[in-house]
Amino acid sequence: MMDENKQVNNTSQQLGEPIEVKQAMKSDSPAEINSHESGSDVTEYQADQTNVPGEPALTEENGVAAAEATEVDTAALAQLTQQLESMKMQFEERNTQYMRIAADFENYRKRISKEKEEMETQVKRNTIMELLPVVDNFERARAHLKPQNDGEMTIHKSYQGVYKQLVDCLKRLGVSPMRPEGQEFDPNLHEAVMREPTDEHPEGTVLEELVRGYYLGDRILRHAMVKVSAAKEDTPTEQEDEPSQENS
Repeated sequence: MMDENKQVNNTSQQLGEPIEVKQAMKSDSPAEINSHESGSDVTEYQADQTNVPGEPALTEENGVAAAEATEVDTAALAQLTQQLESMKMQFEERNTQYMRIAADFENYRKRISKEKEEMETQVKRNTIMELLPVVDNFERARAHLKPQNDGEMTIHKSYQGVYKQLVDCLKRLGVSPMRPEGQEFDPNLHEAVMREPTDEHPEGTVLEELVRGYYLGDRILRHAMVKVSAAKEDTPTEQEDEPSQENS
């Protein structure tokens, strides 16, 4: 027995464990050993949790510092949020200004383009109006002059070639003639300079175009001067004349 205790003591010293623990473990019952072990483990775990290596101990000062740090972070976050809202408002304001300026510029561009187009049309109109009397004279010459010999025919063909060239040039500029004969008189297109009573056409029909009218694109360049039909007046009969003679 003595030898066994001595051997146990030597083994415990070699392992670095206290001899009393080994003796207690040997002398105590298994239930007591379990209770001792569980109690010691809980105590050691709590001690380890209380004093974690590398972390400061939880004290009242540390709690106050953490609360102050949280308040600082909250204030900084609120300030950043306010700055973000202010930047959003500035962005919306700048975007609205940009959209307004873009709309104004688009309207200005359209207005300038329209004014430029109208100016070009007006200049073209004025130029063509100066040439229309020349076209009228060519048409009168073609209608009234009748060549009698080869020399006159040569001259006739020459100026008619010039007339055709002038008419083709006007067509390229967008000029087109009116053809009102047989149509109903339209005061927006025609100018009535003569009226002729007739039974062959309804009243208000264009009988003849005296001076040709022209369009410039879809606009009226010059109104056509026309002769318009009128209702023919009935001549008094002999029966209507007799009562008038008796009364006289």
